[in-house]
Amino acid sequence: MSNPILEVQDFSVDFWVDGVWYPAAIKMNFELHPGKVLAIVGESGSGKSTTALGLMSLLASNAKMSGSVKVRDQEMLNANSATLRKFRGKEVAYIFQEPMTALNPIYTIGFQVVETLRTHFDLSPKRARARAVELFTLVEIPNPEQSFDKYPHQLSGGQRQRAMIAQALACDPGLLVADEPTTALDVTVQAEILDLMRGLKDKLNSAILLITHDMGVVADMADEILVMKDGLTVERGSADQIFNRPGHPYTQQLLAAVPKLGSSKRRELAHRDDAQVKPVLKLTDVSIEYPKRGRIPAFLAVKDFNLEIYPGEIVGLVGESGSGKTTVGRAAIGLLPIKQGAIEVVGNDISRATQKDLSAIRRHTGIVFQDPASSLNPRLPIGESIGEPIFLAGLAKGADLAHKVEDLLDQVELPRSYRNRYPHELSGGQRQRVGIARALALTPDLLIADEPTSALDVSVQARFLDLLQDLQVKLNFACLFISHDLAVVDILAHRIAVMQNGLLVEIGDRDQILKHPANEYTKRLIAAVPVPDPAEQKIRREARLATKN
Repeated sequence: MSNPILEVQDFSVDFWVDGVWYPAAIKMNFELHPGKVLAIVGESGSGKSTTALGLMSLLASNAKMSGSVKVRDQEMLNANSATLRKFRGKEVAYIFQEPMTALNPIYTIGFQVVETLRTHFDLSPKRARARAVELFTLVEIPNPEQSFDKYPHQLSGGQRQRAMIAQALACDPGLLVADEPTTALDVTVQAEILDLMRGLKDKLNSAILLITHDMGVVADMADEILVMKDGLTVERGSADQIFNRPGHPYTQQLLAAVPKLGSSKRRELAHRDDAQVKPVLKLTDVSIEYPKRGRIPAFLAVKDFNLEIYPGEIVGLVGESGSGKTTVGRAAIGLLPIKQGAIEVVGNDISRATQKDLSAIRRHTGIVFQDPASSLNPRLPIGESIGEPIFLAGLAKGADLAHKVEDLLDQVELPRSYRNRYPHELSGGQRQRVGIARALALTPDLLIADEPTSALDVSVQARFLDLLQDLQVKLNFACLFISHDLAVVDILAHRIAVMQNGLLVEIGDRDQILKHPANEYTKRLIAAVPVPDPAEQKIRREARLATKN
């Protein structure tokens, strides 16, 4: 067997917080050979991302590392900055969990890829630009030439993720560390990205360290799997062994929590008379346009969109990244203006509402954003972020507010002691739970959930979905649930709406859409959903590739 590209021996990470050392990764031991994929799985906060970031000394200054990490026989833990710069990007490339915080907001995505290329290769600006456009084409960013000059905030969440993947793949790295590489991607683009990563691995005989909570992605990619819990390795084995013969109770629990398309037992919506019950959200012939900015022309993101959501109903909104899902969600609570049509929220027309009108209406609404790190104020402890809507609404203050914040932390299964932590001190999944608690703070009539489970591991996701259903029964709020995860939509949604290129192409009840789709695009979406079974996923992948070819 060839020499390992990555050797990790007795690798430990501790964080200094409030005068105490907290262990995040304990005595990690593994190696990764060229041409292989090792997946690290486990709950949010188990130490997966900490382990990955520690490999190239990318952790915060309050981290203490020990042990040994070798890349191509070069020790990394004690390496000087010049050695680390040489290896970062070229030998070891990262795809980070949250693209909005990993990409520099003041530079265009094209500039950032060109910078990576010219740092490691002797390329002219013209050749570097051509290579960047080629990479954007590979990862299927729409209009690569135009997108080259766009800033991260001008892209959808999935498009930002693809831009970061393009940057990571720019130098054909020997080791690719992929931390939730497909979190923000819809299933069709996810399948393409996984094919791209697999092609890179085979072409260059490189290795991939994959960190994810999506067991369908693990089944599709991994040769070996390492299971972590509370910083410890609890089980390690081949993909076949872990999926089909898991030995540790925690691994068994993880696999049992994985949602499977078509197997959900969702609560049915109580019968209603639509003539008597008014919709909480009503969109009529809505079109939304992003205005011209500099060299970027005006763009019609949503066209003639119609939708009604009633009390106690969850409508799943699905479609590819850039199809207009998030745009609809933001317009639904007045965060984006509309070009034409009408939007009513809790009986109030917000199509031309003033900021004063919107402030009153937003007391009845809540939103969970796609990027938890960029939606939370980094200067506020999370307790203050959660309590802020309650305080501003004048519903509570002082000790009463503190109790409400603690209750919300309990609901999203975060320790009450976390109220004094800042967002950067939490894992991605923990930050997402903070965002969910904040959205539920005012017990809204309408909840817009934009990929609320994208950063959650499967066990926490399962508990959150149960929590959301319980809260909805109790509070009877309406919910627009925006997601690319059809298995999650299957669990939650009473109806499903499918978007493509700004158009509503199909809408119907859950079983109608998932079992008997009428539109070819919907059929393609369902066929691309990965399943948590390596053997079955291989068959599905080969069938999809055969159809594609």
